[in-house]
This record gives sequence, C-alpha cells and structure tokens, in this order.
Amino acid sequence: MIKRLLVSALVILPLSLSANEERLAQADFPERLEVEGQELVLRNASVLKYLFVDVYSAALLTPPGQPLANPITPGEPLQLELYYYRNIDREDVIKAAWVALERQYDELTLTRLRPGVDALHETFTDITAGDRYALTLDAQHRLTLQYNGSVSFSSDDSELAQAYVGIWLKKDGLSDNLREKLTAER
Repeated sequence: MIKRLLVSALVILPLSLSANEERLAQADFPERLEVEGQELVLRNASVLKYLFVDVYSAALLTPPGQPLANPITPGEPLQLELYYYRNIDREDVIKAAWVALERQYDELTLTRLRPGVDALHETFTDITAGDRYALTLDAQHRLTLQYNGSVSFSSDDSELAQAYVGIWLKKDGLSDNLREKLTAER
C-alpha cells in the first residue's frame, strides 16, 4: 500500500509542477521593469490554489540582490503582479482583503488605514479570467495600482502602501504558503 502511494505521488508531482509552469507561462510576468529609473527583476512567482483550483498567479519583482525575507524594505521599490484565471466578484476580493488586514493589524491601525483602503477598493471591478493587477511601491513607498495596464489608483500614503502589499507579503495575509514562495531565496 505504501509503495503504491509513493509511486502515485512520484507520478503526480511532475504533472503538478508542469501545470504550475504552464500557468506561470500563461501569466507572462515581466522578467524586468523600471520604477523611477531603478531596475526591478522577477524574483519569484507562484500559483495560488483554492480547493485544488488555480485562482491566480502572483509575481514579485524587486531590485536585484535585495533580501527577500522582508521585501517591503524602506527605500526599496517593488512590484507585486497578479494574473487571474477565474472570475471573481468585486465584493469577494474586498472581503478577502479585509479579512487579511484584520488578521494583521489592531483596531487603531485599521481605523487609520480604512479611508485609504476604501478609496482603493472603490476602483475595483469584478475580475474576469485574464485580468491583471499590479501593485507598485516606489522607493518612497508611494502606491500605484494598475488594472490591466492602466493606473486605477495611486496614493502617497506609505502606511497604506505597505499594508496593502502586505496582504500578500506579510505574515497572516491571504496565504502564508504563497508568501513563502514569493519570498523564498533561490
């Protein structure tokens, strides 16, 4: 019995890796880009699955050589890009963001963040398969949100910028498994 399970796992694992590689190829994340004249390079990308279903892929771009243990580093830009494989209602995205933020922050901080988060969420629409969001923090940690290549939101509030990107890149966010994959040193 154990031998059968082991053989099955060895057969399924390469198929799973191949499927993830195909999904990441479909997402077609940039290998490099510039933010205010500073080069960012693709550090890691991964597929988020929910109940065995591919929901989206995420990619993290930072300056070359920047340690990834905590990619939200003062004075360093970054970009987090998301490519969706499924249709998702706008309200579900907003609810998931608040669940993560409520796990990560106390009431006082959430009260401070709420106006900015609400303004950012006002720009959201229902997501359809093939949509892409990019959250970019410049060196001063000003936030720019792009939806399908067009700027839909920007803010000079560095606390908002760090908190919102932290939904994916800080502990107790949407998925610690995804965060670990995005911030793994290779």
